[in-house]
Amino acid sequence: MAIAYYFIWKYMIFDKEYFNPFLGRGKYLLIGVYYLLMLIIIHLCEGFKFGILKMADVLFSQWVAIFMANGITYLQLCLMADTSITLKPIVILIKPMLILVGIDFVISAILVYIFFAIYERHSKASKLLMVYGNKESVGLKLKMDTRADSYNIKKIVSIDEGMDNIIKILDEFDGIVISDVSAEQRNDLLKYCYMHNVETYITPKISDVIIAGGEGIHQFDTPLVLINTAGLTPEQELVKRFFDIVLSLIAIVIAAIPMLIIAIAIKLEDHGPVFYKQARVTKDGKVFDILKFRSMVVDAEQRPTTDDDDRITKVGRKIRGIRFDELPQLFNILKGDMSIVGPRPECTEHVAKYTAAIPEFEFRSKVKGGLTGFAQIYGKYNTSAYDKIKLDLMYIENYSFLLDIKLMLMTIRILAKKESTEGFDKVVSADEILAELEADKENK
Repeated sequence: MAIAYYFIWKYMIFDKEYFNPFLGRGKYLLIGVYYLLMLIIIHLCEGFKFGILKMADVLFSQWVAIFMANGITYLQLCLMADTSITLKPIVILIKPMLILVGIDFVISAILVYIFFAIYERHSKASKLLMVYGNKESVGLKLKMDTRADSYNIKKIVSIDEGMDNIIKILDEFDGIVISDVSAEQRNDLLKYCYMHNVETYITPKISDVIIAGGEGIHQFDTPLVLINTAGLTPEQELVKRFFDIVLSLIAIVIAAIPMLIIAIAIKLEDHGPVFYKQARVTKDGKVFDILKFRSMVVDAEQRPTTDDDDRITKVGRKIRGIRFDELPQLFNILKGDMSIVGPRPECTEHVAKYTAAIPEFEFRSKVKGGLTGFAQIYGKYNTSAYDKIKLDLMYIENYSFLLDIKLMLMTIRILAKKESTEGFDKVVSADEILAELEADKENK
């Protein structure tokens, strides 16, 4: 891609009248900047995760990164050009940059296909043993089965069968998945696997997530880990708030016309209110009214839910499909009720229900609720509340400004995908999974 940029620069962009200082070696500096910019943005968009993400996801991630990197490069060139006499270079640059985007798309598509072909030819799914504690945790097998190219769970056993029996059969497998096993038993099994170089996957507990986000203290000969119990530091909150204000203002200006069109369409359809307000909970338990474009009929709460949910309006169905019903929350961000990135703010009823069932649910309130975040990006429609808590805590405990940028970029990829239940289109109980495995074993 950097080589393509070099030739586009040399034969289509360069003009002595506007870029004379870069006639000599200066152009190589520009190529280097382009290379680094593309490398960093593709990395942040997870465009190099060959074999971890699906081919379509990797390709789309790279295309999002290419579009953004070339957009930044276009602005960079506009600033560099001598526009004191005329604005002509701003217009002239559009065509070569669009050509460059097209070339980059083609390069990306070809190389992603080649890299995946190499990966599929030289790799095979690991043959895994799953050891579970809570019987309901075997549902993880269905999720991992959706990536059969990487994970092949051949057998499931309960930790109650004992360490000796599990170790005996472990030699038949390439690795192990430890799912929801008690801390003491898990530690024994993990240490054995670590000693004998067994590929190991573990579903972390909430305490594991908290510890993983701690800071190592090396002042003594005894290792210490300082646990982050306060959420974000004052400096982090200040930087985060500054960019929330700047980015929400930019987004409001860009989205002004679409929001106006949506507001008019909602009003014309049934003459009801344009916005829908709902009490949500954010940092430290503070309650605020979240704003959305109204996508349901005015008296939706009083009507029964049907299979096709006829409470949703025609306009509502369209704006929900492209997530544009969420656009008014930019004003919540500008006001300070929300942040661009953070745990999704839940309604007051759900907070009370989830907290009663899972006391750790309150941990999410250490930061402001967000428009997008870990749980929104990595979670699915039917992700359990407990798993969402762990995802949100991973964000809180590992917060950085760079992580916020990464999650914003990844949100673009998620918005373009339909909601997925990852193998849970129908409800399947743990007993059904275990019974199916037992039947397969008898047939063989």
